[in-house]
Amino acid sequence: MFTRAQPIYRLEYTQCNKGGCSMFRNTVFQIIVCCCVAIPAGLMRPAYVHSEEPAEKGVKLQSGLYYTVQNGDTLWDISEHFYDSPWVWPDLWERNQKIVNPHWINPGERIRLFTREELETIGQPEAEPEPEVTAPRQEPPYYYYPSINSVGFIRKKAVTASGTIFKVKEDKAMISQRDLVYVRPLGEMAFEPGDRFTVLRTLEPLKDKDTEAVIGIQHYILGVVEIKAVEPKFCIATVVQSFRHIKVNDLLIPHEPRSPKITLTGSKEGLKGSIIAAEEHQGMFADTIVFIDKGCDDGVEVGRSYAIYYQEKEYLDPEKKESILLSPVDFGKILVLHTEATTATALVTKAEKAAQPGATIRTLSH
Repeated sequence: MFTRAQPIYRLEYTQCNKGGCSMFRNTVFQIIVCCCVAIPAGLMRPAYVHSEEPAEKGVKLQSGLYYTVQNGDTLWDISEHFYDSPWVWPDLWERNQKIVNPHWINPGERIRLFTREELETIGQPEAEPEPEVTAPRQEPPYYYYPSINSVGFIRKKAVTASGTIFKVKEDKAMISQRDLVYVRPLGEMAFEPGDRFTVLRTLEPLKDKDTEAVIGIQHYILGVVEIKAVEPKFCIATVVQSFRHIKVNDLLIPHEPRSPKITLTGSKEGLKGSIIAAEEHQGMFADTIVFIDKGCDDGVEVGRSYAIYYQEKEYLDPEKKESILLSPVDFGKILVLHTEATTATALVTKAEKAAQPGATIRTLSH
């Protein structure tokens, strides 16, 4: 009879403590399949020969279950035998760092096997740390006003001009965008090609309608020019923006572009003031630019809103001629776009009826 010997898988359990390591061996049964033909005694031998010698002197093993590599072993075979899956071999290799080449293991090498707890994690990818979620930076609420660079202002004293327009090409009566103009510098400021200037006109001083006291001078913004050429006594410029009709003798000041995004902020409590006039000196409805008699010295800031209101006086008893003030009634709203020391420029954002010069404003009620 022919007899075929199945491989013997020898497991070694090593336990380490302070006194050293002790090793226990357990040999799995050798399964012998007997066929009809006998073979001579002595020709039969196990497929794998195991050394009963202890571990090499000086080799320190960690506590755990070990398998000694036999002739013909591969990590693929060992994984399939002990874990019922050959695909576990990369994890087996990872946990045995002394194996340099996973495709070439030597007989006699000891391979540490997984414990039951470690076996549960075989093949499972390590959990990646969750990325830190950073809350998006919230932009504060704002009002977008694209014509912000055309908004004028009132100032106690007129600004010092850097230059003035003394001629327009082809002597046009009204200057508009893309026209060439000739500029005469004023003062000591040096002009350079590429410099931009705001074109403005100063109007008659505005006065308080009750006291006749001068409030300030209105600065009427007309457009923007860019210097193209500089001559010894004058400069040539092009009109790059035209908000209103530009004329000869209009003034130039350095251009300072303003952001059209007006960040909305809370208003100072208890503020009361009045509307001086509309920028175009016309009726004041929604979308009208107006000037108020309070400025940054009074706590007024860009982005703050105020109510336009009226408050009526009424007689309780006509015979006694005793009058009282009724509750204030809001009928409009303004948003501050620009501030000076004692005045501010605002946009009427709401109006249930037309406002007149002298209309009163106050902090919005909540």
